[in-house]
Amino acid sequence: MIDVHTHCHLGEHWGCEWHDHWQPVYGHEYPNHTPAEYDAAMNGEVDLAFVFGMRATAAGVMTPNEYVEWFCAETETETIGFMALDLADDDVMEQLADGIARGLRGVKLYPVLALFDPKDTRHDAFYQAAADAGLILLWHMGATPSPVGDLSVSNPLVVDEVARRHPGLTQIIAHLGHPWQRETMVTLRKNRRVFADVSALWARPLDGYLALARAQEWNVVPKLLFGSDFPLWTPRQAVEGLRETAALSMPGMPKIRPETIEWLVDGDPRSDLGLVAR
Repeated sequence: MIDVHTHCHLGEHWGCEWHDHWQPVYGHEYPNHTPAEYDAAMNGEVDLAFVFGMRATAAGVMTPNEYVEWFCAETETETIGFMALDLADDDVMEQLADGIARGLRGVKLYPVLALFDPKDTRHDAFYQAAADAGLILLWHMGATPSPVGDLSVSNPLVVDEVARRHPGLTQIIAHLGHPWQRETMVTLRKNRRVFADVSALWARPLDGYLALARAQEWNVVPKLLFGSDFPLWTPRQAVEGLRETAALSMPGMPKIRPETIEWLVDGDPRSDLGLVAR
């Protein structure tokens, strides 16, 4: 199993954002976890996991590159560390260079809280540098419970604009861009290097079912990637959620094909993502 969406950040990396804006919605403190606890959650079932934190300077959220580097070095699970960057930071290019020097191989971006516009051409130098370094960009796209978030920069169609200008850049739309899953499908279909993960799809079963059905209709199932969204769910819980969502039966509606779920659970997208041994 390849899990492209797992988190390593600590409660302290949230600043006040979780306590002020997320805890009232989710009803609990942010769950810290050690590398050993992370390995236990992966349960020997995950062959490779992408690991990242978050950065949104305007919201006081920051996971340092060195923490992600340390965390990945301490896990027994095979991991690929991603730096968490904010394109609104004046020193983002220096942070990018630091992450590359530390062996991090991707970038997590969170515009809905960071409040930058992914379409802004001022970010083209960053996108080109990421492409030249062979990095993967993973975007949080879609909803947020935070009242300070800007949903106008979180529609997955913004990724289409980046892909048009940088067609060689590998990008992943997290959460299928929920609730704009339909927009995600048309973005995947037309852009060869854009993929999407299904993390949290099962949390809203109707939307999740319709998203899988649309992926089948648009013939983009091979561009879907498994993501657990750990620590909110373990990989095993995520698989159970996917299977339960796929089993929903709606008269007159298409069924979710078994091979769709098998691809997500057992497929190996590493070559499609340009991942090679280093």
